[in-house]
Amino acid sequence: MEAHGRPAADVLAEIDRRQALEPDVHGARLFGLVYPSGDHALEELVTAVNNRYLFGNALNPFKFSELAAMEQDVVAITGSLVHLPEGGGGSLTSGGTESILMSMLVNRERARERGVEVPQILAPESAHPAYAKAAHYFGMEVVRIPLDAHWRADVDAARSLVSERTAVIVASAFNYPHGVMDPVVDLAAFAAEHGAGCHVDACIGGFVLPFLERCGRDVPPWDFRVPGVTEISADVHKYGYAPKGASVVLHRDSDWFLRQVFMYEQWGSGLYGSPGVAGARPAAPIATAWAVLQHLGVDGYVRIMRGLLDTVDQVRGAIDALAGVEIVGDPIGPVMAMRSDTLDLYAVGDVMDDRGWHLNRNTDPRGLHLMLSPAHANVRDELVADLRDAVANHGESRGKQARYS
Repeated sequence: MEAHGRPAADVLAEIDRRQALEPDVHGARLFGLVYPSGDHALEELVTAVNNRYLFGNALNPFKFSELAAMEQDVVAITGSLVHLPEGGGGSLTSGGTESILMSMLVNRERARERGVEVPQILAPESAHPAYAKAAHYFGMEVVRIPLDAHWRADVDAARSLVSERTAVIVASAFNYPHGVMDPVVDLAAFAAEHGAGCHVDACIGGFVLPFLERCGRDVPPWDFRVPGVTEISADVHKYGYAPKGASVVLHRDSDWFLRQVFMYEQWGSGLYGSPGVAGARPAAPIATAWAVLQHLGVDGYVRIMRGLLDTVDQVRGAIDALAGVEIVGDPIGPVMAMRSDTLDLYAVGDVMDDRGWHLNRNTDPRGLHLMLSPAHANVRDELVADLRDAVANHGESRGKQARYS
């Protein structure tokens, strides 16, 4: 820290210099991490709301009751999209990882109440690392469910892995690595038979699948309409188009939600309560999530989804036409992966990197990964043309590794 500080103009100039060295979050060249809506009016609204709540703190709902009411609205709207039954509960969190952590904490507490000292999380090999993180934090153990030939959780393998120590069975709707739906109905049934929870990770799919269904696409059962599904996580800051960090964790039973909340009063300042990992919570993500949901409504999301599906269909069709390249499994929405038995797709990725496309790498199977957003509609022809050329004219891989974070 400098002794006398720096003029604001100098600080901003330095910020601009640093930001210019990083990918443009509005440039439609990223495939994940950010989810540009392509809707300028929506982003102007988000900016205006964010500025109003930039310095707010959502820690105390009694001091800021309207902010708390907005959070309840976001939870209720998200719950309605996934058919949360009356009496269910939930809260906003900072992101999908925190939503998963809170769900796993609840399942740990339930398992310990029935005498399980080290509860197990049964999760597909394609499940998000947050489940392993939860196990690390909360003294649990992850048991990995192998994937079947379609890159879904293997139902028979899951059946053989369930034990008295199983606290929760995880299903992804849909998963990050391949964009593929796990067999939620079967996994939820196993969980119910053994008195375990079933957490559906819809952090990506929570604001995709309800609108795919409304667009007439075939969506297999996955939400609270499925018996045995006890919890769902859904990120508003992904395909809900709110800024980071806004996710929702939902519990079918309000008693489960109460186990999520930490309460404490053995100090000198009265009752302290918190539904998540953080104490102080930024107000802006709550207010902006509320604003986006209010502004778009169901019709707005359906409109955006129809445009996104057009982009997805065109890009997927172009990939299907590439000699030696195939789509992994049968992705249901805007997330997909490519593999090849004859081409080094990491080398193809190097060419795409050189042309400014930030495609991600997968390790299993080895290949490339795309998360398409609405803003990619403006660059899809260029994307497809560059991908075709990269497949036809790549060299040897430069050894860039697959890194999610």
